[in-house]
Amino acid sequence: MKLFPYTVAGDETLTHVPETPADLDAFRRWVERKALAGEMVGADTETTGLDTFSPLYGLRTVQVGDARNAWVLQVEGRPAVQEAARWALLTLPRLVFHNATFDLLVLDRHLRVPLEVLGPKSLDSKIIAHLFDPRPRHEGGYGLRLKELCAKDVDPAAPDTQEDLTAVFRSIGETKATGWRKIDINHPIYLQYAGLDAILVSRLLPVLRKRLADAGIPQRLVDFEHRIMLICARMERRGMLVDQDYVRGLVGRLEEEAGHHAARARQYGVTSVNAPKQVAAALLGMGETLTETTDSGALKVDKSILLDLADLDTQWQPRGTRTPNPLADAVLRSKRAGKWATSYGIAMRDGLDDVGRIHPKINSLQARTARMSISGPPLQQLPSGDWTIRRALLPDPGHRIFSVDYAAVEMRVLAALADEPVMKRAIAEGRDLHGFTAELIYGPNYTTFHRKLCKGVGFGKVYGGGATTLSRQTGAPLGDVKTAIGAYDRTYRAIKRYSTKLQRNARADGYVVWTPVGRRLPLDRDRVYAATNYMVQSTARDVLCQALIDMDNKNLVDDYLYLPIHDEVLGSAPVDVAEDVAREVGKSMAMDFFGVPLDTDPEVGGLSWGSLYMKKAATMIENDPWYAAHPEAAAAAELVRA
Repeated sequence: MKLFPYTVAGDETLTHVPETPADLDAFRRWVERKALAGEMVGADTETTGLDTFSPLYGLRTVQVGDARNAWVLQVEGRPAVQEAARWALLTLPRLVFHNATFDLLVLDRHLRVPLEVLGPKSLDSKIIAHLFDPRPRHEGGYGLRLKELCAKDVDPAAPDTQEDLTAVFRSIGETKATGWRKIDINHPIYLQYAGLDAILVSRLLPVLRKRLADAGIPQRLVDFEHRIMLICARMERRGMLVDQDYVRGLVGRLEEEAGHHAARARQYGVTSVNAPKQVAAALLGMGETLTETTDSGALKVDKSILLDLADLDTQWQPRGTRTPNPLADAVLRSKRAGKWATSYGIAMRDGLDDVGRIHPKINSLQARTARMSISGPPLQQLPSGDWTIRRALLPDPGHRIFSVDYAAVEMRVLAALADEPVMKRAIAEGRDLHGFTAELIYGPNYTTFHRKLCKGVGFGKVYGGGATTLSRQTGAPLGDVKTAIGAYDRTYRAIKRYSTKLQRNARADGYVVWTPVGRRLPLDRDRVYAATNYMVQSTARDVLCQALIDMDNKNLVDDYLYLPIHDEVLGSAPVDVAEDVAREVGKSMAMDFFGVPLDTDPEVGGLSWGSLYMKKAATMIENDPWYAAHPEAAAAAELVRA
């Protein structure tokens, strides 16, 4: 038995690494004592990296522990140790992980410990930390990483095991990406730190739970988030099929497109589209005015500014408000194509499991408002009208793809929370909210631009955008935008009152907003105006999460769903029942929210996710000059109609 002592908060702890059958017997006796006492036990894994579903992925160690003792089981290539670890995880009645989704999926796939068995008896200390303060340390929060939390609540000298191991990786000539696979499994620092994570999370959990109770955060919210975490983990485990031939061609086309637009930028003296100083200097030389600066004082030329200069809205559609700047357009398109080639194309090409599926990681509790995120690839960042990337993702054989999203859910949630009678009446009458607003403000002869401006003002209430941002996005003069905002506030007076009340209450309550489900959302002192934005986004997210639970109760998740994306769920069903399943999903998502109906829009497509976007795709192909110059890409684009 290898033994590694370590002092934590003045207490001597001991990490055990069994080597013989007798050592494993000692481990089993320890597990039986913990099981008999019903104790909570910390758990963790060490693996070869983050790509859990890769054919070359490996599980190296499994560790469990309490406040003073940890056991590190070296399962790599050792069937007897694997069986001991599997038995222990199935026997122990209560477990706590930090970032549980990762470990649960690893253990499900590589140790045959079913997610359905292990998940319900596991807690995630990261979820509990997020419920108290969702902000990372660099945003002024309490922190969400195990080291940050333990340094505050367990021991200021608690080691940052991952960072310290990274130094070991460098010492053996490996990187952070390759070190987890290459480090000697018997390296003493590797083994000691593996055990320490189980000890630290065991010590951290009681502190976090007390903090939640003291803050008044209800246990039902803790249970709610763990249920959502497990639902999302099952969707992540399922994954989606990838059209591999299409993806290989897509990577080439995107790289070519990036190069084409980079060459356009070089005509204006910009040798690298990723060099902001070059881009800013060239734009100034073309007569453009740049006024915004970064924290370091450099002129800003970020995406929002370039879109404005290129006369494009946030969906990359022409605004028709100014002469487009050709350099801004070239930089935008080159950077987007390059990013898409790497973040989407290559990620899907190289990130497949052994049956050709991609498994995007679903972080069920991510942003400050609790909104979910998806990575590997980041599918929630795709523009709403794009089909190019979505075309690569396919339904299961014999299925058709479907999507169900809410109809203007953020605006409806805002109307309900603010109890805004004019907006609620429009919703009840089935009116287009943005057109309705434009008619109230500008009269029955309002223009398309008026509707767009009112839509921008409305979403500014939801997403926190101010007059300057809206002016840039729409191309409207700042004075017109301010006039529209004033008219909007006079039209929907209850929303203005609600926002004022939220901010007043937040200041009185230590700069914290409390949502209807009891979620605690800290505000920055200089951004109290974001209170409405946080409340609406967080509540809309919880609406979708409750719908996921309702669908899970109806056994719709495992058979049909792939991903939750903002206010939408994506799935597939057999051809003969796809319409029925989509309608049933829509019914499960629809609800009455404080007297406001949250309606859904089920849509059934064809043999790819992109098929749901065929009309938008046709318009894009017709209007984009790049496709006119590249008929082979346009021909490939037509596949979306299949």
